[in-house]
Amino acid sequence: MHTINHTHETVYPHPTHTIWHHLINQLNNTGTWQHPKNTFQPGPTPPQEVTGTTLTTVHTNGPGKPGPKIHFTSTTTHTTPSSPTDDRYHYTATHSGHFTGTTTITLTPLDNNTRTRLSYTFTATPQGWTKLLPTAKIHANHTTATIANHDILQRILSKLDQ
Repeated sequence: MHTINHTHETVYPHPTHTIWHHLINQLNNTGTWQHPKNTFQPGPTPPQEVTGTTLTTVHTNGPGKPGPKIHFTSTTTHTTPSSPTDDRYHYTATHSGHFTGTTTITLTPLDNNTRTRLSYTFTATPQGWTKLLPTAKIHANHTTATIANHDILQRILSKLDQ
């Protein structure tokens, strides 16, 4: 079994609380910036709270189309929203299902919190039938989806500036 370890960083020209708001909306399935092949279903405890869950489904051919679906549940293990003295945010979740592993997201304020560095790390090991998929292809698809997500968020944020 091979582990997928993917880290991506992006700098957004907005404060950390704006990026956090969009991130949490995505995990609660009320966002508009997730990759079109992914859907999110929050559990009874929202994902921005410790023990909160989100079921992620990767529709390999797109939602509503035939084809395999990859399911995993993310359980929040740590979340640190900003405080009056610290504008950093931190989110960590563990995964179970077709992927086991972790996601860590850190939002770091830059330039007096006029910009934000988002650091995203996904470390997971395929389980069940997904173990049969080539790890390099999973990694490449995940990288492509992550970059697409951040590009979509950049476009959404640019509309806020208009």
